[in-house]
Amino acid sequence: MIVKVPLALCCMSHSPLLNLPGPSRDLLDDIEGAFGRAREFVEGYDPELVVTFSPDHYNGFFYRAMPPFCIGMRANGVGDYGTHAGPLSVPEDLAADCAKAILAAGVDIAVSASMDVDHGTVQPLEKLFGDATARPVIPIFVNAIGVPLGPLHRCRALGTAVGAYLATLDKRVLVVGSGGLSHSPPVPTLATAPPAVLERIVHGRPMTPEQRQARQEAVIEAARNFAGGASDLQPLNPAWDHRFLEIVDDGKLADLDQWSNSFVVYEGGTSAHEIRTWVAAFAALASAGPYRTELRYYKPAAELIAGFAIRTAVPR
Repeated sequence: MIVKVPLALCCMSHSPLLNLPGPSRDLLDDIEGAFGRAREFVEGYDPELVVTFSPDHYNGFFYRAMPPFCIGMRANGVGDYGTHAGPLSVPEDLAADCAKAILAAGVDIAVSASMDVDHGTVQPLEKLFGDATARPVIPIFVNAIGVPLGPLHRCRALGTAVGAYLATLDKRVLVVGSGGLSHSPPVPTLATAPPAVLERIVHGRPMTPEQRQARQEAVIEAARNFAGGASDLQPLNPAWDHRFLEIVDDGKLADLDQWSNSFVVYEGGTSAHEIRTWVAAFAALASAGPYRTELRYYKPAAELIAGFAIRTAVPR
């Protein structure tokens, strides 16, 4: 049955380890059960358009020029960690109009006529639709790892502007936030990257198949050590994760304006800023009025190095 509301939401964590050896079958089955419930929600809603808010992991955006936000008028999956490689179905005219509306609302956003997107964008589409190209999608990049970062309230402003634009369309639109919650995987930084990695994260030098394989093996090893308690990575913080989820479930998004960037890292880890995608997605939904969350799933998944959460929501 198609739900007759203009906007619906699905936010979820992502992880390359969902497609790699290592995580236990019990954990994967538990998460897959939650994905199944999210798919039922999305199938019932039957969106005509999907708008994704997602980060990047130095596969499409680099320190050569790192915008806080960017909207793709065309987009191509890079195929990392077994995800879709190739073009996404981006309605170029709607993406361009959305960018104009965001700028008119006073939020600076870059545009890309050739956006490369990685598993952060593609994995949720594959989990929800089975095929990343199944529905038209407008991909919006939200920088979550390339410091310096702007304040969280700018992500809320971005989402509000996107939601206002979507309200002008006579379409059922699903907004997707991809990332989070607490996690601190081994992601390179400007301050710590060795020369070859620095060249990649600054200039976007493509990885060779051998380099990509080595990175996958390093991720698997890091997760194994983390789950086994033999890691110096920052621990997961379920209490902080639940506090964040409580705030978005209750529709109190403005409370997050008080969370400084250093607070997010201290409590949630170096990659916890991926909550920015959730903030933008929930703000887009909130632009249509009060909402209610339906599916509420959370798992502190050490084997994925992630506080793993899924939420669905619709206007009240």
